[in-house]
Amino acid sequence: MGITTKIKNENDSLESHYQKGVKHLCDNGISKVPNKYVLPVSERPSLNNGGPNAAEPNLKLPVIDFAELQGSNRSQVLKSLTTACKDYGFFQLVNHGIPGDSISSMIEVCQRFFDLPMEERAKYMTSDMYSPVRYGTSFNQTKDGVFCWRDFLKLICHPLPDLLPHWPSSPVDFRKLAVTYSKETKQLFLTLMEAILESLGLGEDAKKKTGEEKEDQDDDIVEKLQDGSQLMVVNCYPPCPEPELTLGMPPHSDYGFLTLVLQDDIQGLQILFQGKWVTVEPLANSFVVNIGDHLEIFSNGRYKSVLHRVVVNSAKRRISVASLHSLPFACMVKPDSRFIDEENPRHYKDTNFATFLDYVSSCEPKRKNFLESRKLS
Repeated sequence: MGITTKIKNENDSLESHYQKGVKHLCDNGISKVPNKYVLPVSERPSLNNGGPNAAEPNLKLPVIDFAELQGSNRSQVLKSLTTACKDYGFFQLVNHGIPGDSISSMIEVCQRFFDLPMEERAKYMTSDMYSPVRYGTSFNQTKDGVFCWRDFLKLICHPLPDLLPHWPSSPVDFRKLAVTYSKETKQLFLTLMEAILESLGLGEDAKKKTGEEKEDQDDDIVEKLQDGSQLMVVNCYPPCPEPELTLGMPPHSDYGFLTLVLQDDIQGLQILFQGKWVTVEPLANSFVVNIGDHLEIFSNGRYKSVLHRVVVNSAKRRISVASLHSLPFACMVKPDSRFIDEENPRHYKDTNFATFLDYVSSCEPKRKNFLESRKLS
């Protein structure tokens, strides 16, 4: 009985150690990946030895020039945007109008946050998924059987005046820089969504051709998105001594309408393209934009969210900032009636953020399982 108790206490101590995150592990010095982070062979990234999870050569995503989208070449760029959304579910956005200083300052202040002492970062640790600020580790650390090589800081960004007092006060310039960045990405998202809606045939010209929206259509989707949710997720992937055994993030799709990802210059993001994992080449001063589950539901499957994952490396820390945008948390997301007819019946149930949180709180989220649970049979 004494031996059993001792083993349990040791396991509890290790679990508590892991809950503090990968940065904490690395700061204390490790030369091997602990078993808690070692994936089953079938799920490992196979960085160097082929296999079903091996990554193909780097992929250059479609590049959308935001400045041209706002100019006289809009119709041609919209065609490229349609192709990117349909065939890839991902694209890179350049000439987006957000100053380079805002981008570099955001990456730099996030690096400094993760360099704070553990005691400072731990102030924001919580398992409450509704918390305005949440520091944590892995993907879903209360449910993950195997942990991911990732620490994160999640910030709910809307309504900003109510939430800002809860955001980290250290580093001293963190709030100022993060507020500026969140406002700039929100405006970029709204303008980009107008273009995506137009690419789906829901622009002003389409409305004129079809008359007013159907009677059962809710208020303008853009107006709802203006007051919509924004979640900023800062990811830290420390150097890993055995990167072939683990992942920074497992294969998953994002829940919102669009995610705008700011990366540093370290590779790591991979998407599932034509059945194979491909590494996305970082492009300086660009955003990686991907379709989320909510846009797939809204478009009744015309545009689909795409599985993506993050691999880690043994040499350098990687930082990314993902900005996830959707309707207000309490608002129902459903297929737009203009995408439903006899040939294309409704494919998805209504859903909202609470449904998503209930799902991820009750099971270990994998791949596109949540979206699959919202499909009509």
